[in-house]
Amino acid sequence: MKIFSGSSNPALAKKVARKAKFKLGAVELSRFGNNEVRVWVKEKKVGKVVVVQSLSEPTGNCLVELGLLVDALKRKGANSVVGVIPYFGYSKQDKVFRVGEPLSVKVIAKMIQVFGFERIITFDLHNLAILGFFDVPLVNLSAKDLFLNYFSKKSKKDLVVVAPDAGAVKSSTNFAESLGVDVGFINKKRDLGTGKVMIKGMVGEVKGKEVIIIDDMIVTGGTLIESAKFLKKQGAKKIIVGATHHLYVSGTQKKLDKSPIDKIVVTDTIAQKDKSRKLKVLSVDKLIAEEVKG
Repeated sequence: MKIFSGSSNPALAKKVARKAKFKLGAVELSRFGNNEVRVWVKEKKVGKVVVVQSLSEPTGNCLVELGLLVDALKRKGANSVVGVIPYFGYSKQDKVFRVGEPLSVKVIAKMIQVFGFERIITFDLHNLAILGFFDVPLVNLSAKDLFLNYFSKKSKKDLVVVAPDAGAVKSSTNFAESLGVDVGFINKKRDLGTGKVMIKGMVGEVKGKEVIIIDDMIVTGGTLIESAKFLKKQGAKKIIVGATHHLYVSGTQKKLDKSPIDKIVVTDTIAQKDKSRKLKVLSVDKLIAEEVKG
């Protein structure tokens, strides 16, 4: 079995190949003069293959590149293609809020299935309902154990997990129970017109405690920053954020660096674009390697 990488996260693909003890396939990725994607599989022979490509920014290019790479591999004789999409782009667009809007993630799911994957592996989907949009097997791995292992090294005495909003209460409660610490949650409301977050209060005690906020992704960081400001006013001594996907939206890390957040722990489902003394990156390479090896 060989592992082929798209351009979105070649560092992760190399790590997975090393962990799984598979060869990293040779592929040339470039652009034509009009910026169209160009793919060339340089291997003479391929059989069973794994393709690693996150649908991170630029999402459209990564999606097209993924489809072309799979087609090129099949034309070279690949008889089985497993797709590893560590970050599934458009997963946050899982609802129709206004008449006239698409169910975007379902459209992307249909497009990807046309590529002809035998199986697809991803991480911490924003909504588990997305699994129902696929007719091919979709494995939704979790980075939960990575975060549990990281945070379990801290003293449980002063730790508390806080859900940043109502939607994160269930996952935050499960994480707190697994870690063996208390849980609280912030009561907030978002203005659908302006997008501004207004915090009404919270349930739970954080005074003098080290607070862990667990979320699936960091986009603009607005909610996390407002939550951190509020928690510091409530007496929290330290705030650590754990998120599977850091989208590295332009300017977001700088805002996080200036915020009251003390530490940000993420995974490498998306290639790291920004450096920061606050940032700690955990690798999902072993989890992917174990899954592709079966």
